[in-house]
Amino acid sequence: MAAVGMVLLSGGVFSTLLGVRGELENLPTLVSGAISAAYYAGFLLGSRFALAALGRVGHIRVFATLTALASVSMLAIGLLGAPVAWMLLRAVTGLCFAGVYVVAESWLNSLASNEFRGRLLAVYAVIVAAAYGAGQLLVFDLDAQELTGYAIAAIIASLAVIPVAMSEQASAPHVERQATMSLRDLARLVPTGAGTNLLVGLAHGSLLGMTAIYATREGLSVGRTGLLLAALQLGGMLMTFPVSAASDDIDRRVMGVVSCLGVGAGTVLMILGDATSWTAVPLMVLIGGFSYPLYSIAGAYTADWLDPEHLSAAASLLVTLYGVGAMIGPFVAAGFMDGFGPDGYLWSVICLHGLIALFLVYRIRAWHAPLTTRPWSEVSIPARAFFIPATIVSMGVRRRRHGR
Repeated sequence: MAAVGMVLLSGGVFSTLLGVRGELENLPTLVSGAISAAYYAGFLLGSRFALAALGRVGHIRVFATLTALASVSMLAIGLLGAPVAWMLLRAVTGLCFAGVYVVAESWLNSLASNEFRGRLLAVYAVIVAAAYGAGQLLVFDLDAQELTGYAIAAIIASLAVIPVAMSEQASAPHVERQATMSLRDLARLVPTGAGTNLLVGLAHGSLLGMTAIYATREGLSVGRTGLLLAALQLGGMLMTFPVSAASDDIDRRVMGVVSCLGVGAGTVLMILGDATSWTAVPLMVLIGGFSYPLYSIAGAYTADWLDPEHLSAAASLLVTLYGVGAMIGPFVAAGFMDGFGPDGYLWSVICLHGLIALFLVYRIRAWHAPLTTRPWSEVSIPARAFFIPATIVSMGVRRRRHGR
């Protein structure tokens, strides 16, 4: 957890600097979107590479290798000024981060039971959001066109190797018994989890990949842009655990719909308000707070239905699906921004989270399950807090055919 936090801290510094740098150098919207998409294109390779490497050398060595490569890529982008080079190296960082996620999530899922999986993945997600947000706050005094910020990010990523490299090999899960699984197998076994993860990637690619560009075009400084990005992470840090913990006691699909409605409400208020005012910060906290848990909910729902020997393969496939969606997301947001101006970014967030909600409603109707299977006395406090909106959502869904 400490090592993952350090990697994401470096990623927060790096991604914000690169997004602002593209705007300072007046890159076209499509080129900026392509650079963001290249990161997620690397996801497609990184998730498969990590799964194959885990069986050969184990979690610890894979993590150390990917972190070192990410550090080198960050430094290289700081040294180079060509957008094509940024695109290629951004894809390399995507490969590295995807591999880190596969290592961490397969490790965690090997420890979790269905009753507490949401909570455990939520702790992981909170650390990821907190570290990434802290990294975005570090850009206040950094020049996006100078090497210094990229060097700081590379140093932090390099230090992340230490806690993992010094851990005991026996602490990592054994992977030699892990069964293989194709994307078709995953979609057949858990179509809700696979489809939701793809759509969450699409929504997050738009939400996270284009925020810096949106803020810069609204006239915000580098520091205010970093603050807006950090607000998304802060929201994820504050809300991921209660929302994910509630999904351990309440149908995870219903909690996903509730989260999408929360994102929609916050985004509508952003459109009606002013991005340059300080009210935008708490609204971004609200948006991030309801959007970030969707990844944990989709992952936990998928793992609920799988045997332990399939968890590493499933983790790799989920990261791949997320990467496919997130690679497309920035282009969707870029198209909305070209058509509707800076507010087009916010409209893309509404539409893509609405798509997730519609898919989950369809899956609830396809396979109806009790809202909660626990007596009220055993329901957790987070689940009780969300019980009324979850009940309203559940009551609006009729039973239909069966299937996961």
